[in-house]
Amino acid sequence: MALNSARKIAEKCGKCAERRWFSHFAYSPDENVNIAGEKAKMNMFQAINNALDSALRTDSKAIVFGEDVGFGGVFRCTLDLQKKYGKERVFNTPLCEQGIVGFGIGAAAAGLTSIAEIQFADYIFPAFDQLVNEAAKYRYRSGSLFDCGRLTVRAPCGAVGHGALYHSQSPEAYFAHTPGLKVIVPRGPIKAKGLLLSCIRDPDPCLIFEPKVLYRAAVEEVPLNDYQLPLGKADVLVKGSDLTLIGWGTQVHVLKEVAALLKRDYQVSAEVIDLVSILPWDVETVCQKAKIPKRTLTPTANGVNRNNPWF
Repeated sequence: MALNSARKIAEKCGKCAERRWFSHFAYSPDENVNIAGEKAKMNMFQAINNALDSALRTDSKAIVFGEDVGFGGVFRCTLDLQKKYGKERVFNTPLCEQGIVGFGIGAAAAGLTSIAEIQFADYIFPAFDQLVNEAAKYRYRSGSLFDCGRLTVRAPCGAVGHGALYHSQSPEAYFAHTPGLKVIVPRGPIKAKGLLLSCIRDPDPCLIFEPKVLYRAAVEEVPLNDYQLPLGKADVLVKGSDLTLIGWGTQVHVLKEVAALLKRDYQVSAEVIDLVSILPWDVETVCQKAKIPKRTLTPTANGVNRNNPWF
């Protein structure tokens, strides 16, 4: 191994990270995806739209609602769905995140498949109590007599470089400590479609945070068939033996760049893991991989410390 000290490796990683900020990255598409059927080139918002279309088509009890979703939403993820399925199944709500999630919980408990959109993840906090005290605990507090497991909440998250304080946050960590919820962050169009359909059909309430910088920057050949990808399963994207780098969402592409820089400039072999699911997280894969080099870094996009942009 070229570097014998974990401290030195961390220092080198920090220098690499300084060159690759969260909102400046090179997107790395998934290739050789083992999903049968015809594929089409889509960016991430188109893949999400395709997933919602599939959910509405295959489940007559599915409804999509949120602020401005009727005309397609600010990021166009619900484009033309109201025209196709009608205003009773795809409809706008008042600007009230607590009300959106509260309505979604009630609709799911009554038997509907509720797919809610919070227009920006930064504004999910008024609905925090509904999510962590109501949705997450609904089955437990009723002794399994009732549940709202057919609730899925979508929210665009993360920075794009000009969103300022109320349009740049990544709040997934706040929900990662809440038993009863599942928290997912996709890294691209193929994962976004498959994970969203899995969330919609999962028996537990799910939050899927969609990195909005990927809506148009991420383009892949997405299968047109209806397919689901597993929740709670991490992906090993780059093999390595000296260091394990763990991330999710847009940060995965930053880490792949960092791994390439480490290999090229410092002869350090870094493994890159996409956690995919924040809750539940893939304990088996992470622990198995992390114990080999015994050096692991988990950079996040939740915030930037002025003294250390890596953590």
